[in-house]
Amino acid sequence: MSTDNEDDFEPIQVFPEGDADLRPGADSCYKCSTCDSSCPVAEVDDDFPGPKFQGPEQWRLTRKEDQEIDDSIMKCSNCMRCDGACPSDVPLSQMHNTARAQYVEESMSKLSVEYWRNRLLANYGTMARFGSMFPRLTNAVMGNSLVQKLNDRFVGITSERDFPEFATETFREWWADRGGAAVESDEKRVAYFHGDYANYNTPEVGKAMVRVFEHFGYEVAVPEQRCSGTPMFANGMLDDARRAARFNVETFADLVDDDYDIVCSCTSCSMALRQEYPELFDFDDTERVSAHTYDAVEYLRIHEDLDGELEAVDDVDAPDFAYHAPCHARNQGLDGQTTAVLSNLGDVDAHDVGESCSGISGTYGWKSENYDASMAIGEEMFEHMDEAEPETGLTECPTCAMQMEHGSDYPVKHTLQVLEAALTDRPLPA
Repeated sequence: MSTDNEDDFEPIQVFPEGDADLRPGADSCYKCSTCDSSCPVAEVDDDFPGPKFQGPEQWRLTRKEDQEIDDSIMKCSNCMRCDGACPSDVPLSQMHNTARAQYVEESMSKLSVEYWRNRLLANYGTMARFGSMFPRLTNAVMGNSLVQKLNDRFVGITSERDFPEFATETFREWWADRGGAAVESDEKRVAYFHGDYANYNTPEVGKAMVRVFEHFGYEVAVPEQRCSGTPMFANGMLDDARRAARFNVETFADLVDDDYDIVCSCTSCSMALRQEYPELFDFDDTERVSAHTYDAVEYLRIHEDLDGELEAVDDVDAPDFAYHAPCHARNQGLDGQTTAVLSNLGDVDAHDVGESCSGISGTYGWKSENYDASMAIGEEMFEHMDEAEPETGLTECPTCAMQMEHGSDYPVKHTLQVLEAALTDRPLPA
């Protein structure tokens, strides 16, 4: 099993001379600007040059000239909408990830507040592990208005948002206390990649995932794991992401060998394992882990009669929902699945609130300098939520949920929690 020993890894080559380390099509951009028109940051920030410049144009320049990566690369939110927009399949988000890593490595001062702020946000799991040791104290300190103002002024983490609270019992603690898997099966096996947020902040999502899959007779494994790497990619901490990815690939590849598929409750986590790992890293089993990774609801739709099960539910105590499909769900072709699934519950309406980005994009909207742009991006979603007049918001992305709650008066739930309420007769958590 992998360790965190940095000597195990070579630094990632960024913007190589050839395109052997890039997806096919890296030099296929013909400057149509479709990616720029799809970029939510470019839409609200006139100073941001857009995905076309950040990816193909910088790539060409750095191959031919002695040119540094432009600092505007740090304004990219890593929503990855440009990947789906490009008609030539140029690997834009991969190029942005590698460009950010090069900028951080070569141009950002390691003594700057910005660097250490970004490193803190990128490695949320480390911070969360310590914060969750004394959750009530941590929540009180981080929720203090003076602490929030000091963080804003001296660290660069916006005081406009409420810091997410840590659960008094993590998902992994709950899993250990219940004794692990409640169902054994030689044929139906899934390994759960829960990520940091479901473990430390919203363990009810992880519990819902386990109970829903056990309802369908699956043996669930919850192996040791590290952050998917998504916030590390977004902040240019690619060596950190490589270490986390290697550990995850080695761990989950062993389970794939034992006939487990990998399911994620966060669409950013499934996106990382499916797309970003094989694009950016070349260690053994990366492609195999990618091929066996699914979003949790997607997996049930493929392997079970989920629609039929829900149609048979006589009654479920659930409100009307305003559903937002995260950008990383859209990038995987999953944007319509939740509304399609919940349409089978007769007493439940899930209103799709449109194709706009929520604006928070993981750590992007937590940075003081990005807060106003983040809220401007999310304005369309907020308006559509108000028009839908729901009782509750709904999404699969934890940071999108933060933005939905922040910009509206509605609590937000995860799709798995609604399925848990429908299939196991448990009440939807308050």
